Formats: sequence, C-alpha cells, structure tokens
Amino acid sequence: MNWIWVGLGGMLGSIARYVISTFVSQLFTKPLLPYGLITVNILGCLLIGFLAGFLQFKQGLRPEMVLFLMVGVLGGFTTFSSFGLETFELLRQNEVMAALVDVLLQVGFGTLSVAIGFYAALKLVGSMA
Repeated sequence: MNWIWVGLGGMLGSIARYVISTFVSQLFTKPLLPYGLITVNILGCLLIGFLAGFLQFKQGLRPEMVLFLMVGVLGGFTTFSSFGLETFELLRQNEVMAALVDVLLQVGFGTLSVAIGFYAALKLVGSMA
C-alpha cells in the first residue's frame, strides 16, 4: 500500500515541478542559467529540510504521510532535495569528508554518466541510420 502513497505524491510533486519550473523560466528572455530548475531544487531542499526538522519534534505524523510527502511529493518535485538532505545528515554527524565525497561522486559521476548515456545514444542511433 505504501507504493500508492509514494506514487500519488510523486505525481503531485512532478506536476508542481513542471508548473514552477516553467513559470520561473518564462520570467527570463535570455537566461544565463536554468533558473526554473535552480528554483525547484532550492525550494525542494528548503521544504525537505523544514519537514525533516519538523519531524524531529513532531512524531505524530503517520508513516504513510511521511512517505507521501518526503518520498512522493518531494521526490517527484526534485530528487535533489533528497540528495541535499542526505548530505546534510552526513554533515550533522560530523562526517565532513563523507559529505564532500558524496557531493563529488554524485555531481561528478552524475554529469559524466549523462554524457556517457548521451554519446552512447548518438552512437547507437548513428549506427542504425
């Protein structure tokens, strides 16, 4: 049953990401950066941080609602918020080196993996033509 809560939340979070990102992006005629995505990522981090802090003191929220909000809504809104929370938790545990390695691995290898996937697709499509 938990997967239904996650799925419903993910749908709402994805819709919110699209609406907010599109709205913010339309505010700029020649953007230097992807401001819509930046806005969504920062807002998602703010919201997941608030929710995590709230849950430290308010334990009465049902587990299904935590899944719905944190994994579903915020996961659908931006997985960057989960990345931010997990990195913050490492820092809270004084695992500074682990947090730094986490950031470098995820951002570095994530970007590298996008490039590898992109060029693999070009090669595959090129060989089919």
